[in-house]
Amino acid sequence: MRASVVGAGAWGTALANVLAQNGHEVTVWAHEPDVVQDINDVHENRAFLAGCPLDGRVRATSDAREAVDGAALIVVAAPSPHVRAVIRPITPRAGTVVAVASKGIEHGTLALMTDVVAEEWDAQVVALSGPSFAAEVASRQPTAVVAASADGSPAQRVQDWFSNDVFRVYTNADVVGVELGGALKNVMAVATGIAEGLAYGFNTRAALITRGLAEMARLGAALGASPATFAGLAGMGDLVLTCTGSLSRNRAVGVAIGQGMRLEDALAGKSTVAEGVNTTESASALAARHGVEMPIVEMVRRVLFERYDARRAVAELMTRDLRAE
Repeated sequence: MRASVVGAGAWGTALANVLAQNGHEVTVWAHEPDVVQDINDVHENRAFLAGCPLDGRVRATSDAREAVDGAALIVVAAPSPHVRAVIRPITPRAGTVVAVASKGIEHGTLALMTDVVAEEWDAQVVALSGPSFAAEVASRQPTAVVAASADGSPAQRVQDWFSNDVFRVYTNADVVGVELGGALKNVMAVATGIAEGLAYGFNTRAALITRGLAEMARLGAALGASPATFAGLAGMGDLVLTCTGSLSRNRAVGVAIGQGMRLEDALAGKSTVAEGVNTTESASALAARHGVEMPIVEMVRRVLFERYDARRAVAELMTRDLRAE
C-alpha cells in the first residue's frame, strides 16, 4: 500500500515509520528543507525525532501534492492550528482514507480536526488517537491506540494497515469522543504541570486528572459522545500518559508556568508544539457554546492568557461550592 503522512513532526514521523515497518511505501511531507534532506539522506528526522533511525521505505518531500499522489492512506499529522491551511491546497483522490492524527480544536470555528478535514476533502475520515509518545513508538515500545470512524470500514482499514506486534490499534465508532479525548487531555496536562510547578504533590495531581476526566466526559456528552469512550485509550489512557509522563510537552509547559515563567518564555525556543496551549481557548469557547461547566479548563485559560496567579487559581478550584461527585 502507498501511504502519505502530511506533517513531519515527531508524531507524523513515528507513524510513517510504523507504516513502513509494516511493508508500506510512505512519503512524508515536510515544511522544513533540512528535515526532507535528513529523512532522505540519513534516514533520521534529527530536528524532531533525533536518535530514531527510520525504515528505508520512508522518504520525504517538500511538495505536498507529490506526497499524496496515488496514496491509498493519508495521515494528517500537522499541528492542529495549521491543519486547514496545510491541506487546503492538496486534492487527494476521492474516497481516500484519511487518518487524522492531529489533536486539537480549531480556533474560531471550534471544529474538531476530523471535521476540518471532511470540510476540505472528499475522503473517508478516521480519527487516530490514544496514549502514544512518538519517541516510544519509534523505539518499538508496546503501544495501543484507537481508530474511530462512524462507518466502521475505514477505521478497520487503518487498524489493519498500522497494527503489528508492538503497535496495536482498536476500532471505535465514537469519532467525537475519541477526538475530544485527544484534544482536551492536553489542557489537563498543562493543569497538572502548573500544579507540579507550584510544588503540589501526588494528591493534587490525582484530583486534577480525575476531575479533568469528568470535565472531558461532560463536554463530550453535550456533543453527543459516548461516556464509555472517556474510560478508554483515547480518554483516560491518553490523559494519564500526558499528565504524568516526563516526555509530555504540555505538562512541561505547565510546570514552567507554575514556577512563574511567562507563557511566551515557556514556549520560546521549542521545536515541538504544546497543543494544550492552542486548545485551551478553543475548549473554553466550546464549553461556553454548549453551556458546559469546565472549571479546570477555565483556570488554565486564565493562568495562561490573563496571567492570573496560578496558586490563587488552584485555591479557587478547591473552594468552589460543595457538591456530590
